[in-house]
Amino acid sequence: MTEPGIGRDRIINRMNADALHAEVVGKYADYINPYLTKLMNFAGFGVEVQAEGCIMRDHDGREFLDFLGGYGVFSLGHRHPRVVQAVKDQLDQMPLSGKTFFGKKQADLAEKLAAITPEGLQFTFFSNSGTEAIEAALKFAKGSTRRSKIVSTVGGFHGKTLGALSVTGREKYRKPFEPLIPGVEFVAYGDTEAACAAIDENTACFIVETLQGEGGIHLPPVGYLTAIRARCTEVRALLVVDEVQTGLGRTGKMFGCDHEGVSPDILTMAKALGGGVMPIGATTYTRDICEKIYSENPLMHTSTFGGAPLACAAGLETIAVIEEEGLVEQSRLKGEILMGGLREIGKKYDLIAEVRGQGLMVGVEFSIDEVGELVIGQMVKRGLVAAYTLNNPRVIRMEPALIVNESQISQALEIFEAAVGETSEILSSLA
Repeated sequence: MTEPGIGRDRIINRMNADALHAEVVGKYADYINPYLTKLMNFAGFGVEVQAEGCIMRDHDGREFLDFLGGYGVFSLGHRHPRVVQAVKDQLDQMPLSGKTFFGKKQADLAEKLAAITPEGLQFTFFSNSGTEAIEAALKFAKGSTRRSKIVSTVGGFHGKTLGALSVTGREKYRKPFEPLIPGVEFVAYGDTEAACAAIDENTACFIVETLQGEGGIHLPPVGYLTAIRARCTEVRALLVVDEVQTGLGRTGKMFGCDHEGVSPDILTMAKALGGGVMPIGATTYTRDICEKIYSENPLMHTSTFGGAPLACAAGLETIAVIEEEGLVEQSRLKGEILMGGLREIGKKYDLIAEVRGQGLMVGVEFSIDEVGELVIGQMVKRGLVAAYTLNNPRVIRMEPALIVNESQISQALEIFEAAVGETSEILSSLA
C-alpha cells in the first residue's frame, strides 16, 4: 500500500504538472500562435523541460526518444557535454563580439570550415540561422555575377525569409507573400536535362539540396550534381549547395555533395553546426566571390550577431566531436540499420509505400494522404518523436542524433511498427 504522504506528493506533482501545461499552452495560444497551438495539442505534445543525448522529457516526467533531432539540429544529441563546456568557458570570457576588434573563435572556425568543405571554398560569412545563410548566398551570387536569374527546384526548401522563400519550391508558402524576388525559375528536382536547359548565360546561380528534406526525403539520380556543376561552369553561373540539413555528417559524408565529389561555389550550413547548443549559420564561398563582393566595400554584407564567440566556440567543438568520435561513418552505418528495419516493417503494411534516405536522414512515405499525421500521433503516445515533412505530408522523416545507439534504433522501430499497426486498424474500422 502506498504511504499517505507519498500519495499526496504524487497528487500535488500531478496538479503542478497540469498547471504548468495549462499555463504554457495558454500563453502560446494568446501570444505566439493559436493555430499552431491547436495542432501541437492535437498531436499530444507536452511542455519540454529537460533533454540529454537522444532523450527528451516533458512536464509530466514522460520520456521520449528523439528521432526528429530538431530537424537536424541535434546531430550530437541534446546537451553534448563537450559543446556545453566549450560554451560555458567562452561565456566566462566574452559572450558577444564588440564588432570592432578581431575575434579568435570566429577566425578559428572559418579556418576549420575551409579545411573540411570541398576544394575551392575558402571564406565564410557567419550568421544565425539557415535562412540567413541562404540570404547571404543569394546576395553573393547576384552581386558577383551581376545576373538576376536564379534556378531552383520544385519541392526544394531553403527558408522562409523573403529571399529564401523566393527560391523555395512550394507555392503554398510563396503565394501569400508575392511578389517576391523576380527572375526565379523552378525545375523538377533530379531532372538533369531540365536543370541544364534552365541554366543559361543569364543565370546567377542554381540552388539545390543534395537530398531534399522538406520535399519528402528525395535523392537525385547519381551524376545529377556532377552534370549541374559542369553546366554552371560552362555558362559561368554559380552552383549553390544548400547543406543546412545535410551538412556535417548527416548523410554519411561530411557534406552531401561529397557523395559525388562536387565542389560548389557557395555552400550553406547551419542546424548541426551549433552542436545543439547555440544557433549559428554559415555561408562558405570562393576567393573569386569574395573579391567581387567585398573588394570595393568591405561592409557590403554584415551581421550584428553573426560570428558571435559563443556560437563559434560551439561550432569548433562540434566539428571536433564529429571528427574524433567518427560520427560521419556512424551516420552511414546506423542509417543502414534504421532503413533496413523500416523496410522490413514496410513489407507487413500496405500503408507504407517506400522507405528512402541517406545516412541518418530517413523518410517513410505512406500510400494515403494524412496517414503520416495519424502515425505521428501514435508514435508520440508511445514515446517516440518524429515529424512529417512540410512539402510532402505523406512522408515521415527521422533524423536521430549521430550518436544514437543500436538499442535506441531497435526501440524506435518497435514503437513505429506499433504505431503503424494501430493506425491501420483505425483506418480499417472506418472503411
